[in-house]
Amino acid sequence: MTTLVSFFSTFQNASSHNIHSTRSPYPTITAAKSLQIPKNTLNQQTFDENINNPLPFKKPPLLATIFNTLDDFICDFIDLPLAPFLDPKQVLSGNFAPVEELPPTACDAVEGSLPSCLDGGAYIRNGPNPNFFPKGPYHFFEGDGMLHMIKFSHGKATFCCRYVNTYKHAVESEFGYPFVPSIFSSFSGGLLSSISRFLLTAARVSAGQFDPIKHGFGTANTSLALISGRLFALCESDLPYAVKLTPEGDIITLGRHDFGSAEPFYRMTAHPKVDGVTGEAFAYEYGSGARPFLTYFRIDSHGKKHRSVAINSIERPISIHDFAVTEKYAVIPDMQIVVDPWLILRGRSPVGVDREKVARLGVIPKYAEDEAESVWIEAAGFNPLHCVNAWDEDGGDTVCVVATNAAAVDRLMENIDCADMTMEMVVVDVKGKKMERYRLCDEFLEFGVINPAYAAKKNRYIYAVILGEKRSVGVVKLDLTLLNKEVGGDCTVAGRRFEPGCHGGEPFFVAREPNNPAAEEDDGYLVAYFHYGRTQESKFVVMDAKSPTLEIIATVKLPQRMPMGFHGLFMSETDLQTNYIK
Repeated sequence: MTTLVSFFSTFQNASSHNIHSTRSPYPTITAAKSLQIPKNTLNQQTFDENINNPLPFKKPPLLATIFNTLDDFICDFIDLPLAPFLDPKQVLSGNFAPVEELPPTACDAVEGSLPSCLDGGAYIRNGPNPNFFPKGPYHFFEGDGMLHMIKFSHGKATFCCRYVNTYKHAVESEFGYPFVPSIFSSFSGGLLSSISRFLLTAARVSAGQFDPIKHGFGTANTSLALISGRLFALCESDLPYAVKLTPEGDIITLGRHDFGSAEPFYRMTAHPKVDGVTGEAFAYEYGSGARPFLTYFRIDSHGKKHRSVAINSIERPISIHDFAVTEKYAVIPDMQIVVDPWLILRGRSPVGVDREKVARLGVIPKYAEDEAESVWIEAAGFNPLHCVNAWDEDGGDTVCVVATNAAAVDRLMENIDCADMTMEMVVVDVKGKKMERYRLCDEFLEFGVINPAYAAKKNRYIYAVILGEKRSVGVVKLDLTLLNKEVGGDCTVAGRRFEPGCHGGEPFFVAREPNNPAAEEDDGYLVAYFHYGRTQESKFVVMDAKSPTLEIIATVKLPQRMPMGFHGLFMSETDLQTNYIK
């Protein structure tokens, strides 16, 4: 959706006619809800002022009915036959199917013993969960964000899942059907379909059915981050959404947040990097309208965004999902995944792969005021989807990055498991402007994590999901000290294969003694959600990170199925206390 904003700006000054829908022609996964944006109850005035909550509005029925009828016609008669990865009946099958919201509900069964380090805390995971079943093309990346949280207290667990009440979710709930477009699928139905859908979207914006310029239209479905002590749900096509938790275990969306930015600011990465020492967050914004196509910035420990640094070395619009930060540098990939909004008018998705482009890696000082000191190094075939960690060596002359690389980047949009995701270490000679790459495991891996205390520091252990066909099939532990740069080899030291029909999501490392600076790096647990296809049960699982088999030491049976999702985090009791509704 990021690429559409430049088109929608044409209609920014268009009149906002009132429209109203009286029927819900699309089958809904959850009942249509009226537009209710929760009141911001935070006490900090500066935070309150930066929350963007759109107000309810009224709409006459005729124009909405016309728009909906035209939408039906495009889906039924103009769209070309859908590829399997864009056919909602196939994409949303099995455990990819969405679930309904669930208020705080006690979990019935706890097997084994939950570690004391979990007590008083909560594990939360984000992921796509469409509020309405799509009638036209649909890509797994684009569903409405839903947060699934399990909260622990005195050995007992409470589970809750709620939508992130984004502007997209709210306005579609008000109308009773989905209509906000996505760059991943909406314009992939052929030339006539793309032009028709674009013109229909432009008409809706012009008529005031929704306003993506003012309110954004992202899904907040990708990740979660604690920035200046506040919890945010993020996706890279919009600003973050502030989220608040209640002591009872419920989840409330406060609204879209711009961190008090004094300059135009429309979106940011879903993977900001938070400095555990200073409390600062580092992030970037990419766009497709005009240079700069990428800007880099930081958010201080008080939650204030500082001036953006234009990265004019990026010469064309690109899609960057993640980056890395060390003690001294920000490391930015210039990948082969490019963005061309005008392809919409040629019947193609604006996101694609330029096979002729040579990928690069950029290294810029972490606190740079401009890009004058940036260094760019060719990195042919390096298209990192997620950066697991990065650190400096040799006083900053060397930068090491561990990341997953889409070796078959052409197939990334079809499914992550099709892209041959390899876990690699990249060693960058900053002064010599050259780099070396080393594969760390023979398996195809994704969703790599570390002990969070080692972020931006040299770490030893990586934990990652083993990819199989359309699901994860296991989890491994890598020991970076086993890397032999001369002969290569596999750094795997522990692993667990899931039973047939079972798949697990991204793990998260929770230290056994989080306040013990002398604790060993792997002294802790991996937590994740598992789904067991044979029994149709979903569980919260705790694995011993030190065990050679990543032994499961505790499970909690969830009261509802846990669908496939993306990234999560664990919040300690202290974290939760600062985020509770007062």
